[in-house]
Amino acid sequence: MPAERTAHPAGRADEVRPATPLSRVTGLAAAEFAERHWGRTPLLARGRDRDGFRDLLDLDGVDELLSRRGLRTPFVRLARDGAVVDSRSFTGPGGVGAEIADQVRDDAVAALFADGTTIVLQALHRTWPAVGEFSTRLGAELGHPVQANAYVTPQQSRGFSAHYDVHDVFVLQLAGSKHWTVHAPVHPHPLRDQPWNDHADAVAARARDDAPALDAVLEPGDALYLPRGWLHAATALGGVSAHLTLGVHVVTRFALVEALMAVVAKDPRLRASLPLGIDVADPAALAPHLEAVRAALAGALAGVDADEVVRHARRRVWQGGRPEPVGPVAAAAFAAGLAVGDVVRLRTGLRHRLVPCGERVLLELPDRRVDLPAACAEPLRALLSAEACLVGNLPGMDEADQLVLVRRLLREGVLVPASRA
Repeated sequence: MPAERTAHPAGRADEVRPATPLSRVTGLAAAEFAERHWGRTPLLARGRDRDGFRDLLDLDGVDELLSRRGLRTPFVRLARDGAVVDSRSFTGPGGVGAEIADQVRDDAVAALFADGTTIVLQALHRTWPAVGEFSTRLGAELGHPVQANAYVTPQQSRGFSAHYDVHDVFVLQLAGSKHWTVHAPVHPHPLRDQPWNDHADAVAARARDDAPALDAVLEPGDALYLPRGWLHAATALGGVSAHLTLGVHVVTRFALVEALMAVVAKDPRLRASLPLGIDVADPAALAPHLEAVRAALAGALAGVDADEVVRHARRRVWQGGRPEPVGPVAAAAFAAGLAVGDVVRLRTGLRHRLVPCGERVLLELPDRRVDLPAACAEPLRALLSAEACLVGNLPGMDEADQLVLVRRLLREGVLVPASRA
């Protein structure tokens, strides 16, 4: 059964928030959350934030996004009676100087919202800085990419019927109240290509006939964790309701299967053609070839190097989430004026791996490799730690070479400025 956790009474006004995004939304240490809930059971955490997560997004921010940020589809979608609204009903030309045809029309959205339509702000981790920073930090903590959507629902309106997601979610109630019903999965641990509508009849029957595993009203500051596959539906109560959904695109064991298949594709026995004229619908004709593939596959899998699997598997994680933004103008100015005494740090959320390679050392990044002399290995390890580093104080390298190395990593987007001397 889902767990419910209530926060301790709020402390002083200047009380420091929990140190990590995960502890902020669950009230649990990472190890306890992993053992009791991760990928297993929902968690309802009451009063996780006495300010209602307003530092991440509030209703004024929603209006700003819809009216002043020039959003285009698919960054906004609308839903009514469980169905997605045709975007042509709320988008139009951007006007002079903007050669686009699908910019969001705030007046059209306002009319549809007043008529009971739910607003969905998609990919907020790319369009709203506070949400982007929180998502990046949460993804780094979880080890899985995180996206963010917001759902703004009129009074007494249900945006979507009962369904499940193919990713884990953290729901943060921002404003108003919302009644949630959660049911156990009909298809546990769905993969990305196994959406809920593939099981629409079973989903509808479970939501209609079975008692919910969780039936609760979320108020501002409440948080709900749902593993992928758990059925859920929500209805706004007593006014406008808004919640932020942080979707965790979990890397599954099947991702390792896919990586293994990519590696063993180098075996010519598994790439050989089937005979001319074979009837693949005939089990008897296919059987001997299936046995040959099984034998070849077993042999190929036995010889797979773990490093090869890692290189394939990590792409989904490394390229699935974006690290913290870099200000191109400010970063270039900082790099150009870099001096001993300046402080730099690793860019939050940037995936990387340092690989010794003879007289060189390779810094592997999501989209490229940075090739450097082996003498850079020791200072690199210091720079790639979670701590800010003082230029001129790096181990194993003189000040002049430190400036060269740090300037290179700033220009590569590996490091970001922390403070100027």
